[in-house]
Amino acid sequence: MKFLKSISRYMKPYKTQYIMGVLWLIVIDTLVIYVPQILRNFANDYQNGTITKDKLVTYALLTIGTGLIMSIGRYFWRVYLFGSARRIEYDIRSQLFNHWLSMDNEFYNYHKIGDLMAYATNDINSVRMFTGEGIMMSVDSSFMLIFTIIMMIRTVGVRITAITLFPIPITAVIIIASGKVFYKIFRKRQEAYAKLSDVTTESFSGISVIKAFVEEDEAKKRFDEANRNYYNKDLNVVKTQTFFFPFMVLLAGISYMLVIFFGAKYVIDGTLSLGDFVALYTYVGIIMWPARSLGIIIGQIQQGSAGLFRIEEMLKNKPTIKDVENPIRLPEDKTSIEFKNVSFKYPGEEDYALKNISFKLENGKSLALVGKTGSSKSTILKLIFREYLPNEGEVLIDNHPIENIRINDLSEKTGYVPQDNFLFSESLRENIAFSYEKDYDVDEVYEAAKKSGVYNDIMDFKNDFDTVIGERGVTLSGGQKQRVSIARALIKKPSLLVLDDSLSAVDTNTEKSILDALDKIHATEVIIAHRISTIKSCDEIIFLEAGHIKERGTHDELVKLDGEYNKMYQNQLLEDELKGEF
Repeated sequence: MKFLKSISRYMKPYKTQYIMGVLWLIVIDTLVIYVPQILRNFANDYQNGTITKDKLVTYALLTIGTGLIMSIGRYFWRVYLFGSARRIEYDIRSQLFNHWLSMDNEFYNYHKIGDLMAYATNDINSVRMFTGEGIMMSVDSSFMLIFTIIMMIRTVGVRITAITLFPIPITAVIIIASGKVFYKIFRKRQEAYAKLSDVTTESFSGISVIKAFVEEDEAKKRFDEANRNYYNKDLNVVKTQTFFFPFMVLLAGISYMLVIFFGAKYVIDGTLSLGDFVALYTYVGIIMWPARSLGIIIGQIQQGSAGLFRIEEMLKNKPTIKDVENPIRLPEDKTSIEFKNVSFKYPGEEDYALKNISFKLENGKSLALVGKTGSSKSTILKLIFREYLPNEGEVLIDNHPIENIRINDLSEKTGYVPQDNFLFSESLRENIAFSYEKDYDVDEVYEAAKKSGVYNDIMDFKNDFDTVIGERGVTLSGGQKQRVSIARALIKKPSLLVLDDSLSAVDTNTEKSILDALDKIHATEVIIAHRISTIKSCDEIIFLEAGHIKERGTHDELVKLDGEYNKMYQNQLLEDELKGEF
């Protein structure tokens, strides 16, 4: 009942289509039930010697007309019922995708892509099967079962009907009692499919790493384990189903045997006419369909229930970071950032990633974050982007507490170039203009490409800006990916520009030209870099160590301080000199 209540929410918008589909289905079922009466009358006329040419024509026309109407009706109920099921599938998949888009980054730390793909394919497909084929079979079987029994009673009486149909209640009891077993088996199969999907997606996403480390055998082993697990769970479903179908055939055979034995006996002693016997035999054939379909219906209900349960459990996930009731709107043309005594530790961790961090970045100024790997530079960016809230202290954007600000406002005014430089399998033009939904000025694309230093590289390609770059930009070099990502950020004309080690793969001359171009856009800048040349001109440089500020100041001030920053700087100068010698 809980499943039916849940699924009815998705079916409600299409109730008119379902009503029309059910009406057409009832029309067809009525005609199917009427056919044995045609055969009955024909057999009785033949037995009584009252068959005439006109009656033969009438019976033939009735049969042809019935078949024609049934063919038309089958087309319409399929359009209404199966069409509605496809719309529900579309609605749920859209709801799931929109829900995932609303989730914050922490959600994706705990949910793998392959598992999410299983929700969007296998689980939704099981729901669609119930809302289409399952609904059709439920209505069809119920109507056929009830009205066929009524027609049998009217034709041959209660006694003979009860004798021939006594196996059906036994079938119904066994199948309904097996519902929980079906549910558990289907749920385990869907979970195994999610695991298989996850292993497959992860393997292909990291195929270059697998090949580089010659780990093909290990990848194959992981896939085989997941594949074998799914195979075993799927086999359990097949075994369960294959038990019921032969069982149904056996019961159908028993019913036919009873019809032949008792029907022939009653025809011989004159209790039944030949026409009644023909009708009875035909009705038993008709009623076997709803009897056999009980197993399929129960299976589809349990499979759909398992799929919908997983989907609704997924939809219960809520973003940990969301807008307050009346969020503050930010101005588009300026951005200032301030950290006041901020301390932060990741959920589930005991140690603090950041300890008592304070700084103020005025509008139009630049701040660099440097330090050894693991010094929590990227953690500061996560707090600026409001992926997390601080445990202590506060983060202010334009002098407003970040938790009171509309989340999308900060995103819309920020140009972000991440470390991984994710690019889509589209043209270079579409990647650069990613922040525009449809209309954009092509000249702005060209200008952004020039500022990022990638314009000449793009023009060297055969299709220049229309070049499709493959999944994750696989056809581009590391430096080209970085510069395309920078162009994608610059075309937004951001008031806040965030570069997370985004110039590490470009040469020093290209780096200088990009930095000169960035200075001219007058945006507030936050830059993470390992190469000192990238950040020398920043208004303030913060050197982080183990989550706290070790040193801060301008480049010249930090060099004079002769601390950790200067040590890093001198090491890089030495490396550059050695490279120059070779």
